[in-house]
Amino acid sequence: MKKHQECSKIVLAVCATLGMALAPSAYAASGPIKIGVQAPITGTYADEGQGIERAVKLLAAMQNAKGGLLGRKIEIKVCDDQGQAAQAAICARQLVNDHVVAVIGSYTSGAALAAEPIYARANVIQTSDGTSNELLKRGYKTWFGNAAPNSAEAKFTAHYLVDVRHFKKIAVLTDHSSFATGLAGAVVRDIKADHGNVVDKSFINAGSQNFSPVLTKLKSMHPDVLYFSGYYSDGGLIRAQMVQLGMKAAFVGGDANQNVAFAKIAGSAAAGSIIVNVPAPADLPYPVAKQFVATYKAKYGALPPSVFTLTNADGMRAVMQAIAATKSVKPAKLEAYLHSMKSFQGLTGTFAWSAKGERTGSPFVAFAVQKDGSYKIRYPAPKND
Repeated sequence: MKKHQECSKIVLAVCATLGMALAPSAYAASGPIKIGVQAPITGTYADEGQGIERAVKLLAAMQNAKGGLLGRKIEIKVCDDQGQAAQAAICARQLVNDHVVAVIGSYTSGAALAAEPIYARANVIQTSDGTSNELLKRGYKTWFGNAAPNSAEAKFTAHYLVDVRHFKKIAVLTDHSSFATGLAGAVVRDIKADHGNVVDKSFINAGSQNFSPVLTKLKSMHPDVLYFSGYYSDGGLIRAQMVQLGMKAAFVGGDANQNVAFAKIAGSAAAGSIIVNVPAPADLPYPVAKQFVATYKAKYGALPPSVFTLTNADGMRAVMQAIAATKSVKPAKLEAYLHSMKSFQGLTGTFAWSAKGERTGSPFVAFAVQKDGSYKIRYPAPKND
């Protein structure tokens, strides 16, 4: 009997030791608070990923200069997912193993979809620019969208195309990514619901460079407007090649076309292009947003490449606010706080998160690209115009 009791004590001691070893260090009361960045630091969307990394690191440095959070420094762990699903899954596992409390990213919906279940299983908060509605359907409490989903953008876009601009013949073009196909499909449905006319929906292979064959086909249909749901790296070329082919249709792009590289790629053809997205800090009456952009420019010698640098900054700011308010890094407390926020004052507008993690309350606007590559809101019309 005595021998049995001694064995039991040994087993309990071993279990206790294993339990301590397996306890996630992210929840520890000392040491740095680790926050991950998962973004395309290299590859096609590298400027977007680098913008996200810079914004998050800048916010961490600013907070650390004030003493950090809960008396602890913030440490940023970065993983380059190259905007690809397979690499995104690798990044998710790596950052979970790094014991991060939360992850900011990724930029593409495909990458976000691949990482989402890994973070959910590990109970790691994920704030991301992925806008595919599939990200909401899984019901993960760890998911928080930094941008409104495709369904919300599609509704605004269809209204703009049909009811505001009164385009009679609308051509829709998309790549094969989960983000772009989801957005294009939602836009087509909403155009038809608004009694608009979609003359064609075509596909491109992202990164193929020569879009003349599909554009020539669309030109023969004489559309009033071409709506492109994909990314700026292709959108700029599509706009330039439309002009080269003498295609008179207007160009309207989804939110992923908003990047300083769009105008560089399209050249003189960029002027007059319309891009749908949430407002930029320059268009909002928030001094804190304008100050952050100025600080970013002073630090890195350039403005953020797009508004997505700032939507991710909002994700980071919200996570930091949750940690400070709850005085905790425990996921359950942080998730409950983030879901309960009624009116978060973001750099990109005031918003909240639904029970599914959908960003709600954010308006959309239609920007016109200017000759110098800058943007000006065309709809809704600014009050001072």
